[in-house]
Amino acid sequence: MSLSVPVRSTWKRWIKAAEVYRDRRQLIILLMGFSSGMPFLLSGAVLSYWMSQVGVNLTTIGIFALVGTPYAFKFAWAPLVDQMPLPLLDRWLGRRRSWMLATQVGLLLATLLLGWSDPVGSPWFTAFAAVAIAFLSATQDIAIDAYRIEILHDDEQGAGSATTQLGYRIALWIVSAMSQLLPSLMPWSTVLSLIALLAIVGIATTFWADEPVSRRPLIHSTGEWLNQSVVRPFAEFFAYRGWFVILLFALLYKYGDALGGSITLPFFDQMGFSGPEIFGVSKSFGVAATILGGLVGGIVVARYGLFKALFVAGILQAVTNLLYSWQAEAGHDIIVLTIAITADNFTGALGGVAFIAYLSSLCTAGMAGTQYALLTSLMAFGRTVLSAGGGWLATETGWTVFWMLTTLLAIPGLLLLLWLWHANAKETPPS
Repeated sequence: MSLSVPVRSTWKRWIKAAEVYRDRRQLIILLMGFSSGMPFLLSGAVLSYWMSQVGVNLTTIGIFALVGTPYAFKFAWAPLVDQMPLPLLDRWLGRRRSWMLATQVGLLLATLLLGWSDPVGSPWFTAFAAVAIAFLSATQDIAIDAYRIEILHDDEQGAGSATTQLGYRIALWIVSAMSQLLPSLMPWSTVLSLIALLAIVGIATTFWADEPVSRRPLIHSTGEWLNQSVVRPFAEFFAYRGWFVILLFALLYKYGDALGGSITLPFFDQMGFSGPEIFGVSKSFGVAATILGGLVGGIVVARYGLFKALFVAGILQAVTNLLYSWQAEAGHDIIVLTIAITADNFTGALGGVAFIAYLSSLCTAGMAGTQYALLTSLMAFGRTVLSAGGGWLATETGWTVFWMLTTLLAIPGLLLLLWLWHANAKETPPS
């Protein structure tokens, strides 16, 4: 039986929307996403696991969580990445690629430094190396995000954020696997040295990529530089109607997910799941669902537009948190765990792609690094500082109610989204 005309027409539109992934620029963005994801765990999960393995006490490990602070404040030096030319490199590679290359080489060296440090005998030196990695990683993110925004057209941003997330997740999976599987075969210094070599992917991609075309005005004085680098990016953003609502939306859209994500592993542990069980499900079904959700998210944004994609994804990523309430009632049930992780990762990636595409659409070429860093710093603030009370809330309410509350916490973000959607519809003339 042949497909009906409406079904064939819809299928053709989806195929046409998916063709955006065939562009060479999307492959470059995929590899840059990998470069961005490679160092992320080194100042977080990998560092804490390494310190636990070598006998560092839990209090010290907890304090070391502060080494990731640069991610929350990267907007402070983003104007430098946007406007300051690096000697020699700027003329050779251009503004975006020169900053990417400098940070990638720095990350390779800082990771080697971390690997050859001693968290037991010289914790301050280990902390210095970890902070250096976080700072260089955050700076690389500024340059890569600005590159992606400037190299793509508005209707390609959804696919660009999807390929970025795909590369990012692949890097997280590889680094996580290396850090959990290799230490039983070789010293940690060798493991981290091998992870450091992954920076070569980003370095090679930087040389292969094309520099975005971005016209920057000639600057003749310090006052002009400050105006162009610091004042103008923020002034242009604050000129948006409802800029304060946009900032609140950036903070709250994924807040429920962030609150739950901050204590997901302790939750699984209390449900009686072993490390191999969690690793097996999260690194197989979870990773596959994340990749699929990211790719589908790019197509959905291209097909239906940003606001519709954000709204549907926002509802789905909130509702899937209820699966963890089911898990809390079911206890140690690997089938429920698989369903919960798969659904949560799929909808989280779907919402993440639409979210990144929306934030990218708000940025202006030439100053995208500063503006995007401001918005993503709020995301990092919600993921870290505002999520710090998750353990206390779960203790007070119990796991079942806690996961229900994380679902309800999505409502403020969705209401802000409806306001922004309505405001955008009023400002956009009908075609």
